Amino acid sequence: VFTMTEEQITMNQVEALHVALQQSFSPDQNVRDPAEATIKNLKFIPGATQMLLHITEEKQVQYEVRQAAAIQLKNICRECWVERVSFSGLPLPPVDADESGAASKKPPLLLEEDKTAVKKKLVVCLLAEPDKSIRDLMAETVHCIAIHDFPTSWPDLLPLLLHAISQNADPSQALRVHNALLALRKVCKRYEYKSREQRGPLNEIVIQSFPLLLPLAQRLSGPEEHSLEGALMLKQVLKIFWSSTQFYLPSGPNNSDGTANIAPSPALANPETMQPWFDILRAALVKPLPEASEGLEPRNQPTSKEERNAWPWWKVKKWAAQIITRLFSRYGIPNYAEDEVKEFAQHFSQNVAPQFLGPICETLNLRPSGRFCTDRVVHLCLNFVDLAVELAPTYKLLKPHMDFLLYKVCFPAMCLTEEDIEEFENDPHEFVHKQNSPLSDFYDPRMSAITLVTSAVKYRGQDTMQPLLGFLTEILQRYNATEEANRNHIEKDCALLVFGSLAEVLLAKKKYAAELEGLMVSSVFPDFNSPVGFLRCRACWMVQRFSEAPWSDDGTHLRNLIQLVLQRLSDPALPVQIEASKALRYLIEVEGADVTLLPVLPQILNEYFRIMNEIGNDEVVAALQVIIDTFGEHIEPHAIALVTQLSTAFKNYVGAGEDDDDAAMAAAQCLECINTVLKGMCERPEMYRTMEPHLIPLILQILGNDGEYLEYVEFALDALTFLTYFPPQISPQLWDAFPLLYNAFDKWAFDYLMLMTPPLNNFIAKDPNHFLNATANFPDGPKKYIDLIFSIVSKTVEEEHSSESEARKALTLYMSVLHNCVGRVDEYLPTINKVTLNKLGQQVNNDVPLTRLIAFQVLGSALYYNPQLELAELESRGVTHQVFSQWMKDTKNMDKWLSKKMTVLGFSSILRLPASSLPQSVVSMIPDIISTVVNVTAKMKEEAEKGQDDEDDNAIEEDGDGGDEEFEGFDENEDVTNAANEAYVDALNKLSASGDVAQFLMGNMWDDDLEDDDDDYYSPIDRVDELLYMKEILSAAFQREPEIYQQVQAALPAETVTTCQQLFAAADAQVASAGPASPAHL
Repeated sequence: VFTMTEEQITMNQVEALHVALQQSFSPDQNVRDPAEATIKNLKFIPGATQMLLHITEEKQVQYEVRQAAAIQLKNICRECWVERVSFSGLPLPPVDADESGAASKKPPLLLEEDKTAVKKKLVVCLLAEPDKSIRDLMAETVHCIAIHDFPTSWPDLLPLLLHAISQNADPSQALRVHNALLALRKVCKRYEYKSREQRGPLNEIVIQSFPLLLPLAQRLSGPEEHSLEGALMLKQVLKIFWSSTQFYLPSGPNNSDGTANIAPSPALANPETMQPWFDILRAALVKPLPEASEGLEPRNQPTSKEERNAWPWWKVKKWAAQIITRLFSRYGIPNYAEDEVKEFAQHFSQNVAPQFLGPICETLNLRPSGRFCTDRVVHLCLNFVDLAVELAPTYKLLKPHMDFLLYKVCFPAMCLTEEDIEEFENDPHEFVHKQNSPLSDFYDPRMSAITLVTSAVKYRGQDTMQPLLGFLTEILQRYNATEEANRNHIEKDCALLVFGSLAEVLLAKKKYAAELEGLMVSSVFPDFNSPVGFLRCRACWMVQRFSEAPWSDDGTHLRNLIQLVLQRLSDPALPVQIEASKALRYLIEVEGADVTLLPVLPQILNEYFRIMNEIGNDEVVAALQVIIDTFGEHIEPHAIALVTQLSTAFKNYVGAGEDDDDAAMAAAQCLECINTVLKGMCERPEMYRTMEPHLIPLILQILGNDGEYLEYVEFALDALTFLTYFPPQISPQLWDAFPLLYNAFDKWAFDYLMLMTPPLNNFIAKDPNHFLNATANFPDGPKKYIDLIFSIVSKTVEEEHSSESEARKALTLYMSVLHNCVGRVDEYLPTINKVTLNKLGQQVNNDVPLTRLIAFQVLGSALYYNPQLELAELESRGVTHQVFSQWMKDTKNMDKWLSKKMTVLGFSSILRLPASSLPQSVVSMIPDIISTVVNVTAKMKEEAEKGQDDEDDNAIEEDGDGGDEEFEGFDENEDVTNAANEAYVDALNKLSASGDVAQFLMGNMWDDDLEDDDDDYYSPIDRVDELLYMKEILSAAFQREPEIYQQVQAALPAETVTTCQQLFAAADAQVASAGPASPAHL
């Protein structure tokens, strides 16, 4: 076994590691297992990174061993350079785990001498590495280290890379120059999505490197450069340019204190400075790439599609097209540009974008001319043209060429290829995967062609709509008039694809919508029985697009259409089954469809389950969910079977492996579908018990495997909420989820607290006895369930990475304990006060009082629970007067029912105590307490009455026909305006002042001051009428101590006394008419 005890690294130790890496490839398990154990233990051994780097750089070592060493070096640097933390800042568990699933011991951080040695040698090794795989691994290691050390702790990294790049005039240095560019891109990528305030190091990189990169790129993009080395270097330069510009154009030098300069980029005020880079991009796009058989430079273009896609010169074109399209969308459209970009956008739209139309259209003409062009380049060029359609200066140049673009470029790009048809027939699973891939928008020319055609019709319809419809109609008529053997099925399929893609536009205009019935009957209905599988598939897809088309007959067409779709559910071709199952989702919402569908509902459900067993497709399960939701009252006889089948499907999908994204999405949809069934059965909660044997194991599986099923936690928590809320009692098996909830929160699902709180509240409310008495075993000993709740609250409220909304949600668990465990949790009041008052103190000066209001709800709950103990807690901290004064002040900002109710119940409860037993600080505030109770109660009564009036008066007004029937798009002299695009771009633009693009893209920039929803909180106080409770307490106080309260009454404003008398009268009237609740303290 390889061990290391000496500090100094010797060649014997390096050789021992070399042997271990070799043996890890052995077919003999007895040799391989010890070697793998040694490799796994490397992170615990000082000097291991240096030894791995030594093996990686040694060219004489077996390639597989070098690669394995590079992988281990990258992994150790990533895991052990600094302590790993989650996005929220919490420590992450070790990367690996043993076979039982238990985490391995936490690895130590690398020693400073190891870090220094790695940084010193890593770049030197990378610059000299010729193998792509190993240098990519080394570059990624540079990236892992730069994240933490650059620039502060690695100041010589950039000078070292720039020195290597500066040698680019020497052909013998080409490898070192390329690898230096590769490493520089990795460093730039670190800042690609950062806000302006965080881009200081990137600005410095641009200032120092672009003067080197610009002349290098100009030379490499010149007409005389044809080498593959040149293409590889140019590709890296363009990738560096992309990382430096895609969200912000680089600012000037950093401020004198080292902070980033957040002033607008100098290029915005002087757009001409960007022209040399535009010339480089243009040169890359126009560079001819001849076939190998032509014998012209650059020579030896591969012949296979896969090799062409990877050929460096096509990669250069891809990056050039990607950059100019991104610059166009981000900075080039005046209507969407923020103020500081307006001048640049005007220059770009009038001077830059037009000069690229020629190269872009020439590139798009390659395929119509019989030449090759990669899918990715076509896709990006079509995206550029799509933007150009929206802009008046570019559209006027495009207008004469729209026929070419629509019919010679877009239409062929949308057609099925021979490869597609081969896949449809022989690998239907892969065909379905590709057709439904959410990533296709980012690479598939078919999708960008559809987008361009749709934009042309939507925005420039007066020029394009009628010719396009004529073109498509001619194809369909020609198909129908041609003998079966000679029909062009691919052409017809594409024509229907275009029609369907224009559905929104066609359905919105009566003159077109009226023609759709004829289209469906003559050109779609017959294809349901076509011998051509992909046409049957397209017919089902067309139903999805035109399910809302008006029918002029007596309903026969709709009934026939439903029957045709039902027949395709059992089509021999899987893609047809998928599209038919999705089509039914739309048809069931059409008026009159239920008459045909209900009698065969059991058979429909069986077909869906059969398809689900064949393939994991989330849209199929989503369609089933719509059926369940639509036919809710008819689903009951099938509910148990549905849950059984969906649970089984979920298990099958999650067992498909991590690489099957379709199955993972379908698994999530299964859980959502189960929740739809549970929702439909909520009025029959006794049925939940029969479903629990299928659902509880599923929930426990998701919550109990250390985050292995993290993507399904949300759905599992929703199901748990149903199962704990609607049945009158919680089954013993379901209680097993309680400690798993805590463990998930504590270890890996902290961010799901908002969804955990409702089921936790249900557990407490449904069986307080079990909750108070139950314990769970943990590695550090048994813990009571109530202690788990208190741990959740304190960790959330006191954790600096928690949002305020999470802290508020956690505090509601205190309320749940106090409301449901009356008289049984006295010993927990000190903790409740400590955590709540600390939070209140942090929030006392906050302009937005939401968190303060939740804190007052907790304090009100504590007063209602036991006013004597709670007052003692406040007095012991000397904060009674301060807290009550702020509370009374904040009643003006109370909008939520729960805040107001707990104010009334909490303050009223103080008056249950004799005045003589109250602290003096409270006695002096009795008039203010009574005034607050009376005013808040009166406000609640008024709002309740007003709410009822609003419900009575509420009416939904129909909008007109939903669109401008005459609108045919924008004139060629007008830029397109699009409200949705403007809103999105406006959100992006605001990032320049407010934050991190990565945060925005991950959805983490929503306002944390949004109000909370009381609707999901329930407890015994729901049965307490605040008006009756207030009246009972005040009446009892006056009767108990008349002299004291007569003095109090004299101190009250006359308006308050009058309001109080009116509330008493209303309470008496409510009791006389058999009011809905008893005011008795529970």
